[in-house]
Amino acid sequence: MSFKHIVRIARTDIQGNYKLIYGLAQIKGVSYATAQYIVSKLKLDSNSKIGELKDKEVEKIEEFIKKIDATIAPPWLLNRRKDLETGKDLHLVGPDLELKVKEDIDRQKKVKNWRGIRHALGLKVRGQRTKTTGRKGVAVGVKRREVRK
Repeated sequence: MSFKHIVRIARTDIQGNYKLIYGLAQIKGVSYATAQYIVSKLKLDSNSKIGELKDKEVEKIEEFIKKIDATIAPPWLLNRRKDLETGKDLHLVGPDLELKVKEDIDRQKKVKNWRGIRHALGLKVRGQRTKTTGRKGVAVGVKRREVRK
């Protein structure tokens, strides 16, 4: 049995010394709960390391991640429910997820709703305070007076 130091699953490189669930959670779009669900459905040992997986097991995991949707998993586990274009419950992973999020933000900017305006201005979007936090740039704080000699 050979140990692999880096395993590629769903277009993501994962270090082989991670436990299976924590390693799967490294994939963008796969949470800890989703990783637990994948491991339980495929009947894998959650205490094993990612690097100890056989090639067939890695392929099974990759196929399961590709086809995960409302027919396989409960709807609360999916990360894109009621997609605007299709109306279906989807689970996106990796670059597909990043692209959809960017499209959502661009659509909000185009419609000029409140969240879109906040995104466009580079301000906080989710109602956080901005009086004291989230400041950017050089001019933060109080300028000190020069000391004369």
